[in-house]
Amino acid sequence: MWPTTSPVKLHGEGGGETRPRPTDHAMLARRLAAARLLSTAASSAGDAGGADTLGRRLLKLIYPKRSAVVVLRRWAEEGRTVQKYQLNRVVRELRKYGRFKHALEVCEWMRTQPEMRLLPGDHAVHLDLVAKVRGLPSAEKFFEDMPERAKAPSTCNALLHAYVQHGVRDKAEAMLAEMRNAGYLTCALPFNHMMSLYMASGELEKVPEMIKELRRYTLPDLVTYNIWLTYCSKKNSVKSAEKVFEMMTYEKVAPDWMTFSLLASIYINAGLHVKGRDALVEMEKRASRKERAAYSSLLTLYASLSDRGNLDRVWNKMRETFRKFSDTEYKCMLTSLTRVGDISAAQDVYREWESASGTRDSRIPNTILSYYIKNGMMEKAESFLGHIVEKGVKPSYSTWEIFVWGYLGNERMDKVLECLKNALSSLEKWEPNHQLAMAIFSQIEKTGDIETAEKLLVMFRDAGYVTTEMYNSVLRTYAKAEMMPLIIDERMDQDKVAMDEETRRLLRLTSKYPIGEVSTLMS
Repeated sequence: MWPTTSPVKLHGEGGGETRPRPTDHAMLARRLAAARLLSTAASSAGDAGGADTLGRRLLKLIYPKRSAVVVLRRWAEEGRTVQKYQLNRVVRELRKYGRFKHALEVCEWMRTQPEMRLLPGDHAVHLDLVAKVRGLPSAEKFFEDMPERAKAPSTCNALLHAYVQHGVRDKAEAMLAEMRNAGYLTCALPFNHMMSLYMASGELEKVPEMIKELRRYTLPDLVTYNIWLTYCSKKNSVKSAEKVFEMMTYEKVAPDWMTFSLLASIYINAGLHVKGRDALVEMEKRASRKERAAYSSLLTLYASLSDRGNLDRVWNKMRETFRKFSDTEYKCMLTSLTRVGDISAAQDVYREWESASGTRDSRIPNTILSYYIKNGMMEKAESFLGHIVEKGVKPSYSTWEIFVWGYLGNERMDKVLECLKNALSSLEKWEPNHQLAMAIFSQIEKTGDIETAEKLLVMFRDAGYVTTEMYNSVLRTYAKAEMMPLIIDERMDQDKVAMDEETRRLLRLTSKYPIGEVSTLMS
C-alpha cells in the first residue's frame, strides 16, 4: 500500500486551498539526462577520450538559450580548425536527441563559411531544422532562397516531409507533382511521406493508389512495407497483411522488429494468438540495445495477450540489457501491468520509478490513477494524488481530466467542475474535447441543475469553446427544471454561435415557464 497521505486539496478560489507550486525540476532533470547521453555520444561525433574537442563542447550545451554559434566562434578564435564532416556528425547527434535549435545554429554557421562546400544533402538537413524550429513558412522561404543547384531530390524531399509533418495535403501533393515532372521520383521516400500523410488524415483509400504509383518509378523499401502493414492493420485485414509480407519476402526486403510488431498486432487483434506469438518470437530476435523501442512494444503486445510470464521475462531482460529505464519504458510497463490487472506489481514498479527518476513526469503516476478511477477506487485515487503531489509531481491537464471522468461516473458534479477548472487552468490554450464537454452537460441535464449548467457554460466560454450543442444542453436543463432562461439569443450572438431548429424548439418550450433566477445572474 501507499504511505498514508491525506487527499490533496483540489485547489480552487478560496477556503485556504493551495495550488501545488510550479516547478521546473522535471524539465531540468530531462535536460541533464540528455546532456549525459550527448556527452557519451561525443565519441561517435569524432571525439575521443576526455579531450577538449569542438564536438564535445557543442554536445554539452544543455539549455536552448545557449548559443552554438558562440562555441564555434570561440573555437575559431583559439586558432583551431573546424572540419565539415565533424560538424555534420554533431548535427546528426543533436537531431537524434531533439536538440534542433543548436543543430540549426551549427548549420547556419556552416553556411557562412566560404571554405565549406555545402551539398544538397546539407541544405536538406538545414531545411528540415528550419521547419522544426521556425515553422513551415520559414522552411518554404528557405527553399525559395536556395541556389538552384541545391534544389535536388534531397531538398525537395525535405520540404515534402515538412508539408507532411504539418498536414498540408495540397502543398504536399503539389510538391510530389513537381518532383514527378523534374524526374526526382527515383526512390521510395517521397511516396512513403505521402502514404504517412494519408494514413494520418484517415484517407486510407489513397494508400494502395500511392503504392501502385510508386511501383511505376521504383521498388518499395522497408519503410514502405511497414506503412503498408500499418494500412492492413487499420483495415483489420489478416489476409492482406500476409500477402504484403509474402511480397516483401519475395522482393528480398529484410523485415525489422517493427515489421513483426505490426504482424503480431494484426494477428492478436484477429484472435490468431498462435501466429501472434510466432511473430513476437521473430520480433524479439531483432530487439537489441540499438533497437531499444522494440522492448516496449513487446511489453505492450504480451500484455494484450494477458501473458504475465513473458511480460515479466521481457522486463527482466531489459533490466539486464540497460543500465536504467527511461520514463517511457516505466510508463509502458505500468500500463501493461494495469492492463493485466496486477496493481500490486504496478505499485512496486512505480515506487522504483519514484526513487530512480528525477523527472517527476505526471504521465507516469497517471497510469496508476487511471487504474484506480476506472475500477471505481476514488478514495485510493485521491490518496495517491496527495502522495504524488507531496513527492513533487505537478498534476497535469491529463491528471485532472482523469479525475473529471471519475467524479462524473460518481455524479459528484461539484468535484467535476473543480477538477475541470484545474485542468483548464493548467493549459495556456485548451484543445477542445467535445466528448468530455458534452458528457458533463448531459449529466447535468438529468438533474435539471441550471446553476451548474450555467457555470459550466461560463467555464467553457472562458476556455474559448462554446457550441450550439452546448447551448441546447443548457436549454434542456432549464426545461427539466421548468424554468425559462433569459436573453439566450443575445448570449449566443456574443459567443458567435448560431441557433438551430433544436434551439428554437427549446426556446418555445421554456418560454411558458417562470424566469430562472440563475439566468438573470449569469447574464
